[in-house]
Amino acid sequence: EERFPMMSTFKVLLCGAVLSRVDAGQEQLGRRIHYSQNDLVEYSPVTEKHLTDGMTVRELCSAAITMSDNTAANLLLTTIGGPKELTAFLHNMGDHVTRLDRWEPELNEAIPNDERDTTMPAAMATTLRKLLTG
Repeated sequence: EERFPMMSTFKVLLCGAVLSRVDAGQEQLGRRIHYSQNDLVEYSPVTEKHLTDGMTVRELCSAAITMSDNTAANLLLTTIGGPKELTAFLHNMGDHVTRLDRWEPELNEAIPNDERDTTMPAAMATTLRKLLTG
């Protein structure tokens, strides 16, 4: 099976990891995260509008998944400990294929034969099923 760059599809896995932390009592959906102009990265249509008030974890998950907001994804990655912690979360779920190595927007650079930030279709499908059905 061939590896493919995840691009923004990693965001659903990220929000699954965040929700897992909520279920474990390690995070709260209502927790407000404040950030600055320096935190904004390319393509942040939701987060760029909330510099003064910040956004809740719930709102960041929604922005990351429904609008593919890259800053929202980076802020959520920070809450779980970064790309390597998302990969560790996936490994703990039994997915030893999928890996996230970089932050937005760098992870969107797809270089042939580069395994960074990639998965395989069967691994992604299995992990999504586990996230959705337990």
